[in-house]
Amino acid sequence: MKLYDKIVSRIKEDINTGKFKAGEKIPAEPELMKLYTVGRSTIREAVKTLAMSGILQVQQGSGTFVNTNIQDVSIEQRLRRADFDEINSVRALLEKEIVKLATLNHTQAQIIEIEEALEQRKVAIHAENPQETADADIKFHMAIAHAAGNTVLSELYYSFTLILRSFFSAREVQGISHFAMNHHLHEQLYKAIKSGKVNQSQAVLQKILDNNY
Repeated sequence: MKLYDKIVSRIKEDINTGKFKAGEKIPAEPELMKLYTVGRSTIREAVKTLAMSGILQVQQGSGTFVNTNIQDVSIEQRLRRADFDEINSVRALLEKEIVKLATLNHTQAQIIEIEEALEQRKVAIHAENPQETADADIKFHMAIAHAAGNTVLSELYYSFTLILRSFFSAREVQGISHFAMNHHLHEQLYKAIKSGKVNQSQAVLQKILDNNY
């Protein structure tokens, strides 16, 4: 994936999470460069790509705005109105394909990203911090999604993680025990992906899915 493609994905994520709201002006190039720690040419290419796809709208003399009619904003809203069991079912289908592709296509850098997220999950569990644990769990699974090598698939999966984040928040009364009890499965999943063992990674994922994370 080219660098500007990664920035495109990050800007989309910031739009989906409400950091950049529909109809509002996004920061100027210098601020975006600092925000995403990339050069001017990368920012310009990312903005150009998003403008061509209709997500951003460039107004000469006024700046760049988030298009009020983009589908990316409404996807998450529609998902929030869906039944959680349906969300969970589709998420499981997505994740099975993601894990298979990640096992086959990952790079060394992506393996390091997955490992770092896994370590953050472990640290958050030991600190008994429910929100940080949930965030680290999502980061772990998103790192696997990025390793799949399919931008569309990873972005679609991200929409589902936003719903899962709400689900985790609703379960905070349970603390971090659920995450702690299945952390060993996440470690096994990481090792299977790293080793390129598709059948093993799928089997471990199924155990995680059976336990609803």
